[in-house]
Amino acid sequence: MAGGTVVSRASGLIRQVLQAAALGTGLLATTYNTANTVPTSLYTLLIGGALNAVLVPQLVRARATHADGGRAYEQRLVTLVVSVLAVGTVLAVWAAPEIVSLYIRDTPKEHEAFRLTVVFARFLLPQIFFYGLFAILGQVLNAREKFGAMMWTPVLNNLVLVAMFGVYLGMMTVPHSVADVTGTQVRWLGVGTTLGIAVQALALIPFARAAGFRFRPRFDWRGAGLGSGVHAAKWTLLFVLTNLVALTVVTHYANAADTQLPTAGVGYTAYSYAQTIWMLPQSVVTVSLVTALLPRMSKAAAEGRIGDLRADLSRALRVSGVVIVPAAFLFTALGPDIAALLFAHGAADAATAQPLGHMLQAFGLGLIPFSAQYLLLRGFYAFEDTRTPFFMAVWIAVVNIALATACHQLLPAWSVTGMAGAYTVSYFAGLVLTARLLARRTGGRLDDGTLRGTYAKLLCAGGGGAVAGWAAARSCAGVLGDGTAGAILTTTVGTLALALVYLLLAKMLKAGELRRIPGLG
Repeated sequence: MAGGTVVSRASGLIRQVLQAAALGTGLLATTYNTANTVPTSLYTLLIGGALNAVLVPQLVRARATHADGGRAYEQRLVTLVVSVLAVGTVLAVWAAPEIVSLYIRDTPKEHEAFRLTVVFARFLLPQIFFYGLFAILGQVLNAREKFGAMMWTPVLNNLVLVAMFGVYLGMMTVPHSVADVTGTQVRWLGVGTTLGIAVQALALIPFARAAGFRFRPRFDWRGAGLGSGVHAAKWTLLFVLTNLVALTVVTHYANAADTQLPTAGVGYTAYSYAQTIWMLPQSVVTVSLVTALLPRMSKAAAEGRIGDLRADLSRALRVSGVVIVPAAFLFTALGPDIAALLFAHGAADAATAQPLGHMLQAFGLGLIPFSAQYLLLRGFYAFEDTRTPFFMAVWIAVVNIALATACHQLLPAWSVTGMAGAYTVSYFAGLVLTARLLARRTGGRLDDGTLRGTYAKLLCAGGGGAVAGWAAARSCAGVLGDGTAGAILTTTVGTLALALVYLLLAKMLKAGELRRIPGLG
């Protein structure tokens, strides 16, 4: 699974670099990226949160307890999901202008950007259906403990997008402003982006069939046992809605920064690129662990083996921390160098990549509580408790929105960088409360001293590595100039220095979890 995720994220990184070269990091890119955020957000709001958090335990239980191995339950569930997605997609395309207005204002000054975002959205909103199809087929596979296909098929999407942006760069004139974008360019980007998601979803069909799933539409939902899932999903819907409110506020503020400085790279596109890079380690390590552990934890909870559930969570936190902690310090120490290496090309340059690098630094250490929070919430989901995660989401969103608003009002030149820092602080606040509530839910603390000891060692090693990496990178700054060659040198030297010192200190401090990561023991 981790291998598939690594390839998927690596190809996704190539796609993002090409996207930045084609569209830059300013207002033009923000119209596309904002429109591309809308289908993801609406899919998650419609049914995505329920699929990820609620339905795997439901499917596992149905397969274990139903006489037919859960086959009829699966067919009813897939029929319900596909029906909701189809109706929701049609309504979303129809209401595209109203939806986009939540993210960017339609004023005389911003009208061109608003209009282009709406046009992009009409091409991209059909992704809602294919996101959902991918998710439900993936969960059917996960319930059968078949995890590989869901990790590898996103590579197909990335290959489609890499080809799309490659052709765009090679055959079309790169526009310098919103007004320069042609209808052909919009259609190429819109159709190509949606096609990638469609290929990703449809590629799961043969894997689902090979695993024994046969789809037959069934609309006899009443009295079929779906009620408990729907009841649990209402809290997940509120959880998702809370997160979307926070995302919408931040996106609105970040788009305002792009409108004020359309070519400076200080707004939403820079924020979203920095956040995507920042989340890569969590996507590779933590998500892979959770995908494998959730069915197992759900079974442990159903059988009353709460001690085993706590042990699984504690072990996952320790093992993931071996990679997550140094990655967080890497972004904090070398954010501008990484940004220049990846994004100072084509329509973007070193000057517009620098704000993105500062945002990456502001996100930096937040990777640790973000990853831990993601893991701990799965402890509640194993009990089919979706109510508590909702209240956690409200707490995190309130802190995030309050701090983001303060940044928007008080830091005009650095507002979006401040918002990245606000995101970090909100997850530290959320983690403290989540750990306490989960200890109460499981009847005991996850930590018997081992977990705190492990993280103390990892943080010391990561901090020492960050200092060494920053110093090594700064010693090389300017040797090969400020272009790509210089960024390669500083990033490579800084990363190697950080990794070496981190590993040495972690071994000196006897961080035993290092042995669980292949190649690091």
